[in-house]
Amino acid sequence: MRRDIFQAIADPTRRGIIALIALQAMTPSAIADHFDMTRQAISKHMRILTECEVVSLREEGREIYYQLEIDKMKEIDHWLEQYRRIWEGRYQKLDQLLKTIQKRK
Repeated sequence: MRRDIFQAIADPTRRGIIALIALQAMTPSAIADHFDMTRQAISKHMRILTECEVVSLREEGREIYYQLEIDKMKEIDHWLEQYRRIWEGRYQKLDQLLKTIQKRK
């Protein structure tokens, strides 16, 4: 099953995991220590994040480290950009309207 970035961020636990590993690569155990859930539940979230290509893993000896793939996160920014332009345009129109109203006073 092909997953996308929006499935990765749809769950608050996965967003929390993303925030954790954005700072540094972490082992599954270190990640699990930050959440009140079983290691199996964390593993399920990690599998989804990996399938969405938001995180990648690297092996160092017997340890596995998950790290954030920041380029994949840029997909969210690109998608939001279209709406950002709309909002900014509306704010600019509102600013112009407010200036016009103030000049009339």
